[in-house]
Amino acid sequence: MYNNKIPRATILRLSMYYRNLQRLLRKGINVISSADLAHYTNVNPAQLRKDLSYFGKFGVRGVGYKVDQLAMSIQGILGLSKQWQMVLIGANQIGQALLQYGQFEKRGYNFVSIFDFDDASIGRTIGGIPVRPITILEDTIKKSGIELGVIAMSNEKAQDAANMLVKAGIKGILNFSFGRIDVPDNIDIRNVDFAIFLDTMTYAISQRNETKNYKISEITSDFDIKNKFDVPLTSMPLPCAV
Repeated sequence: MYNNKIPRATILRLSMYYRNLQRLLRKGINVISSADLAHYTNVNPAQLRKDLSYFGKFGVRGVGYKVDQLAMSIQGILGLSKQWQMVLIGANQIGQALLQYGQFEKRGYNFVSIFDFDDASIGRTIGGIPVRPITILEDTIKKSGIELGVIAMSNEKAQDAANMLVKAGIKGILNFSFGRIDVPDNIDIRNVDFAIFLDTMTYAISQRNETKNYKISEITSDFDIKNKFDVPLTSMPLPCAV
């Protein structure tokens, strides 16, 4: 049953737990503690246990988790026990890059159709899939039962593409355009903007630099004050490494 009280960040971490559990299985590791799994995922062990507690009880105290069982449980929670069919709108460079990303199929996400508004793209074949005219999108989706749509195109047509996907019965949309897309409340949409990830990274770097500069400024000011009062250099504390 869907629980909208579960934080979205928890779902994102579940995906990371699952990915690491798969790696552990490939390495032949059968049991793992919460501390070790948290370490591999770069989270706090308490956070990991809290995330899992939303969905039931897992593992044995003092022993840990059986890797295969926990992986299977998370697989079911994330809906990865089935193969998901996806339709792509946009045969541009972003769309082509997505089609060439091999991890989608490994995780059960399969592009089965490509559509575009641009007549110049119609008839091309990308990754073995022909690019079809957008006019037949609705009929194709309804006949094939595709549930996920991916938009990788200019902002001007992104809302039109979303409207067509919703009308065709799509349940979820992954949006790679930079424009705002409005969809009904019953449609799940995720907006992907790589610049946002860069913003968070440059913020972290800037904060570290500011902290470092602040500490250096403190040391310099301290040095100036002591010199102003003719304090011997030998009496000054050595600055800690920053």
